[in-house]
Amino acid sequence: MTKNGMNLTLKVWRQKSDKDKGQIETYQVNDISEHMSFLEMMDTMNEQLISAGKEPVAFDHDCREGICGSCSLFINGEAHGPDRGVTTCQLHMRKFKDGDTIYIEPWRSKAFPVIKDLVVDRTGFDRIMSAGGFISVNTSGNTQDANSIPIAKDDADHAFDAATCIGCGACVATCKNASAMLFVSAKVSQLALLPQGKIEAKDRVLNMVEQMDAEGFGSCTNTGACEVECPKGISLDNIARMNREFMGASITSDK
Repeated sequence: MTKNGMNLTLKVWRQKSDKDKGQIETYQVNDISEHMSFLEMMDTMNEQLISAGKEPVAFDHDCREGICGSCSLFINGEAHGPDRGVTTCQLHMRKFKDGDTIYIEPWRSKAFPVIKDLVVDRTGFDRIMSAGGFISVNTSGNTQDANSIPIAKDDADHAFDAATCIGCGACVATCKNASAMLFVSAKVSQLALLPQGKIEAKDRVLNMVEQMDAEGFGSCTNTGACEVECPKGISLDNIARMNREFMGASITSDK
């Protein structure tokens, strides 16, 4: 290691589009500070590529505060990298050592086709949300203030925990079946636990699960990898709750 920082070998997935065959390409980056975030290291790599007249690596990022879920990278075989409870933008280079070789890949799922390099199309999540991840409320007239509706503390806490899901897709990338059950169950649970969400609860879970299947996500086999690598620690309890909601809705549904 130089006095200025680490020297690293990066094995980065490059792919022009979903119709092209991708491949791993190797890049060297030098003098990387342990205080850099992983994305700052990626910025440094791209600056070097641009200076050399080469095309930079495309990767998603936005807030860089662990809130938006955009920075979805598969790093050394782990969603969001070797740390726990953080997104890629919150991962710091102190988790790596001088001389390390780091493999950087996109999310791997048929339902998340590669757009370019490390960027994948996650609009399947948006379509699942459009299928039922909302409440329909008539806000005209004498609508009751949500804060005046009594909610059990445990229910409110569990709903809040489910609501912390940022839809990054780490659960899908981590799962050997590319299942989206953790994501969908978090969105179902968030609303199923609250009075405002109970009116449309049956239609919601049926429609969201149907859309999830239509998008091509795999089935859940309860290995638990999704919970381990979820940056927000979404619990598998939500999957159990969604299964109960789905079973009850299926029995009483007219569909």
